[in-house]
Amino acid sequence: MRIRTLIVDDEALARRGIRQLLEGDAGIEVVGECADGASAIEAIAALQPDLVFLDIAMPEADGFDVIAAVGGDCMPATIFVTAYDQYAVRAFEVQALDYLLKPVEPARLRDALARARTRLARPDRTDTTNDLAARVAAVLDELGASPARRYLRRLPIRKAGRVLLLDVDEVTHFEATGNYIEVHTRERMHLLRETLSGLEARLDPEAFLRVSRSCIVNTRDIRELQPQASGDFVLLLDGDSEVLGSRRYRTGLDALLRG
Repeated sequence: MRIRTLIVDDEALARRGIRQLLEGDAGIEVVGECADGASAIEAIAALQPDLVFLDIAMPEADGFDVIAAVGGDCMPATIFVTAYDQYAVRAFEVQALDYLLKPVEPARLRDALARARTRLARPDRTDTTNDLAARVAAVLDELGASPARRYLRRLPIRKAGRVLLLDVDEVTHFEATGNYIEVHTRERMHLLRETLSGLEARLDPEAFLRVSRSCIVNTRDIRELQPQASGDFVLLLDGDSEVLGSRRYRTGLDALLRG
């Protein structure tokens, strides 16, 4: 069987280069190309590719945003395309992730394809993409090799066959429920398939604060704090939302109030 492949990169030259390298492999069928994260999310849902070449740094919705929107359990086998330096590349190796460093070298591409074929041949295709953003960010920080940190600004949410790009500043709080996260704004609620820890790693810690195991709040929307005798607390947010905070997470809130 041929491996149905999607190429995602905001640079036309990079997409063309990968496609040309893949043309010599009879086992690969390129089913599409995408120039941004939002269209990649839609294409993955529509085309159901086996393999995705995924650029990490893209405007609006980057590679990690794509994974978050698609869901780690639904994400095809992924080969990252990155311009990170050699130290950052080590982070991907530590996490046993497939990656290609720009400019892509033919031999390196063949190696990555070999690993992808091995993964796709497994009866159990459970991938390593769950919490991918959190794990890679953690290793980059340990190596001290992370470029200027780019926190999530727009959140891609799949909704009724389309992708909504929601400004995170509009979110009052995130609340985990089962395998989903409820994304609350002042007007409505959206569902996002991701773990709260994975999302937390991509949010600006100066703007968003985890107040319990299941809830992250936008600190700019905190209107009132109501301490409880147990040490827990209730937060009243703009838009008349009310969330319960745990005493285990009170330290972060106290630091915010002191600030």
